[in-house]
Amino acid sequence: MRDFKAELEQRREKGLYRWRRQVETPQRPDMIVDGRSVLSFCSNDYLGLANHPDAIAAVREALPETGVGGGASHLICGHHSAHHRLEQSLANFSRREAALFFSTGYMANMGVVSALAGRGDTIFSDQLNHASLIDGCILSRAQIKRYPHADMAALEALLADTDGHKLVVTDGVFSMDGDIAPLPELVALCKQHDALLVVDDAHGFGCVGPEGRGSAAHFGLSQDDVPIVIGTLGKAFGTSGAFVAGSALMMDYLVQKARTYIYTTAMPPAVAQATCTSIRLVREADDRREHLARLVVRFRREAARLGYALMPSDTPIQPIMVGDAWSALALSKALEARGIWVTAIRPPTVPEGESRLRVTFSASHTEAHLDKLLSALGDAQRELPGHAA
Repeated sequence: MRDFKAELEQRREKGLYRWRRQVETPQRPDMIVDGRSVLSFCSNDYLGLANHPDAIAAVREALPETGVGGGASHLICGHHSAHHRLEQSLANFSRREAALFFSTGYMANMGVVSALAGRGDTIFSDQLNHASLIDGCILSRAQIKRYPHADMAALEALLADTDGHKLVVTDGVFSMDGDIAPLPELVALCKQHDALLVVDDAHGFGCVGPEGRGSAAHFGLSQDDVPIVIGTLGKAFGTSGAFVAGSALMMDYLVQKARTYIYTTAMPPAVAQATCTSIRLVREADDRREHLARLVVRFRREAARLGYALMPSDTPIQPIMVGDAWSALALSKALEARGIWVTAIRPPTVPEGESRLRVTFSASHTEAHLDKLLSALGDAQRELPGHAA
C-alpha cells in the first residue's frame, strides 16, 4: 500500500506542507484569523464587494423567494428564474450573446475545455495556466501541447505544425504572476490557424477593462475575436460560482456536453440573485478601480525601493519573488508577527525555485493599510537579510 504518511512527512521536510487557517470575520482587510487580529493582503476580493451591504441585502431579500438549496442540477429541476436572470446579466456585462452559470471556476474550466476538445484534437496551453485549465486539458483526452509562457513565436510554430481541431486556452490575468496575456497576438494566431480561443479571465473581470469587463475588453476585443470567456464570481464580484460567456450556439453546446454543468446541483438561487446586484456594483466601481490602481503604483514604487524583487504586473496581484520555499515561509511568518497576513506560494503551485509572497490588493485597503504593509516589509528585510533582491 502507498505510504501516505511518509508523503506528508516529505512535504513537511521540503517546506511544502499546507494547512488551513480559520477565519472568524467576513472577507475584509482587518480580519480575525486563528483568534488573532491581522491585516490581510491575500484575498481575491479585489473590489471589496464580498462584504458589501447591497450584496448582503440582496441575499436576505432573495431567501424567502428562493429558499437555500438549488435542489437538483440545472437540467432536472434546479434552474431557477434567478439563475436565468443572472445569465442574462452576465451576457450583457461581458458583451456576449449568452452565458452559463457554473458552480465554481474550477468546474467551469474543466467542463468547458473537456467539452470543446477530445480524442484526436489538440489543445495548446500556456505553461503558467491555472490548474483547472490544466486538469481540463487532461480530462479531455486530447493531445496537449504546452507553450512557454506568453511566447507567441513558440505557439505559432506549434499551431503551424498541427492539423485537425485546435483549441488554445489561456489565463487572461495569470493568477500567480499577475501579468495579462497577449490577447491581440493570440487572437491573430487563432484566426490565422483556425483555432478556437478560450480565455479564463477569473482575475481580470472586475479589475481590468472598461466597467471591469475583463482582459478582452481591455484590448478592445469582441466576441468574434475571443469566442469564449470564463470568469469566477468569488473574486472581484464578491459572491460565488462562475460563468462562461459566448455565442448562444456555444452555450447551448456546453449545456449538452459540459459534464461539470450537467452532473452537479445548481448553486443556491439566492447567490445568483445577489450576484446580479454585484454586477451592477462592478460596473459602477470606476472609483474603486482607480483607488486600487493608485495602491498598486505606490506599492510597486516603495517595495522596489526597499529592495524587493517584484514581477511585471499592473494588476492587484503583486508577487514578491523569494526563491526557495523555506525563505518564502520565513518572510510570511515575519510579516504575520507584525500583524500582516500574506500567504507564501510554493511548489507545485509555482515552479521550483520560484516561491513567492503573493500580495493582493483590494479596493477596501486604505493608504494607511499600505503604510503598515510597507513598514512590516521594511522590518522583515532587516530581520531576514537576503530575502529582498
